Amino acid sequence: MAPAPLSDLITPDTPTLGDPQAPVLIVEFSDFTCGYCGKFYRETLPQLKTNYIKNGKVRFAYRDYPRDQQGLGLVGAHAARCAGEQGRYWEMHDRIFEEADRLGKGMLKRALQDLRLKTDLFSMCMDSEKHIAAILADKKTGEGFGFRGTPGFVIARTDGKRFYDLVRIPGAASYTVFQQQIEKLLKKT
Repeated sequence: MAPAPLSDLITPDTPTLGDPQAPVLIVEFSDFTCGYCGKFYRETLPQLKTNYIKNGKVRFAYRDYPRDQQGLGLVGAHAARCAGEQGRYWEMHDRIFEEADRLGKGMLKRALQDLRLKTDLFSMCMDSEKHIAAILADKKTGEGFGFRGTPGFVIARTDGKRFYDLVRIPGAASYTVFQQQIEKLLKKT
């Protein structure tokens, strides 16, 4: 794949972890209610954080890919974005994945309290559904990369403005698969 603008992979409001200048970018297209996405969150992401994200080698981005146009996956995605308006995106992201089997109003109410979010602002955001269009745009981007389910990952070398050597990983893959791809891309930097 020819070099392309980084904006083809992430938008300015895409939640990311790690150094924005990291030489490798991983973009996950995910649904909070997907069991395989939860498996990635519990088993693979912690290893990526320890071995690559924390030391500045990888930047990780999360993009929504709700499997249904309605339902809890969409509710979870919207709740995470509403928490993000109060600077708590990743905390809500983690909480939803940790309690995905209990996702609903009761779980979100407990999360609001535990994360010390302003309930009135969060409720107004949720009621407005203002992030739905962006969530569905994320899904469309994932479909543009050929993903038809979750999770789906794109890994690329980047200079912070463009990306190169794009690799797609459809479905749940082991840490070793990610490690091999990351190491190949790091050798090219």
